Amino acid sequence: MIAEKDRPGSEKNSLTDTVNDFMEASVTNSMRDCVLCPRRCHVDRLLGQTGYCGQTAAITAARAALHFWEEPCLSGDKGSGAVFFSGCNLRCVFCQNHDIALGRAGQTISPERLTEIFLELQAMGAHNINLVTPTHFIPQIAAALTAARQQGLSVPVVYNTGSYEEPDSLRLLDGLVDIYLPDLKYFSSELSRRFSHAPDYFDKAAAALAEMYRQAGTPVFDENQALLQRGMIVRHLVLPGQTKDSKKILRYLYETYGDNIYISIMNQYTPLPHAADNPELNRRVSPDEYDRVLRFAKRLGISNGFQQEGSAAAESFIPAFDGEGLQ
Repeated sequence: MIAEKDRPGSEKNSLTDTVNDFMEASVTNSMRDCVLCPRRCHVDRLLGQTGYCGQTAAITAARAALHFWEEPCLSGDKGSGAVFFSGCNLRCVFCQNHDIALGRAGQTISPERLTEIFLELQAMGAHNINLVTPTHFIPQIAAALTAARQQGLSVPVVYNTGSYEEPDSLRLLDGLVDIYLPDLKYFSSELSRRFSHAPDYFDKAAAALAEMYRQAGTPVFDENQALLQRGMIVRHLVLPGQTKDSKKILRYLYETYGDNIYISIMNQYTPLPHAADNPELNRRVSPDEYDRVLRFAKRLGISNGFQQEGSAAAESFIPAFDGEGLQ
């Protein structure tokens, strides 16, 4: 008897076959000795071991829904199809998504289910698929995206990250991600050590941004010049008392990339209860602090950028991590 896989003209075109191919080639190797991010924990996540991100090889997410609080060229009028993954390789002390960063919220989903979620968000009218904090699940996400593309996923894919990444891992996404949405949080290694336990943050993030830019290229908008289809938007969240560091970040970005990227300067920092005891972080950014950063950006010549109007800091930016859209 001729096995089905050997039958003339037989092609592997099922979701299961596609995902299994990637799982065998990428996920198994990556999870058995995990060095996906700069933490390089070397744990066997297939056996249930966890490193800094707190996650095993099983995909865990906390929410999949239309999200309206991204930059206007991403949210549009219908929303960005955001999938919030659980766990994080930074776990910043002031994190607004604190519960999912620590893995306190979320449920396990299969790669097959993740593929379905991408297609469901597209069917809901999402302008894009927005992968939020995805670093520790890159191989699984690559498998699910490949299957989704084969099944009709056509909207852009956004990779939304804190930027503590390894370029080698990002290369697994080459051709699958259209828009990179990285943070560049700190220039100072002392700040990144205190707030994100990563003294090498800037060097690692700068190398990651270079790889993201190589993949995404210069900005490309839709025919109405309203929605971004390809390119990179780098976010910088201004922190209280750290305007000097913010200015160094902006100078680096503009001197490195000029007008070939967009820069989003945010003032939405919200001091949540878990940061209340930290005297550096227990207040919001003042209007004067934010204005000084914006004026510096203008003096530099930054024109491709976003700013937040008024008092944007509010917990309303934080969605409910209640498992919506996962089942």
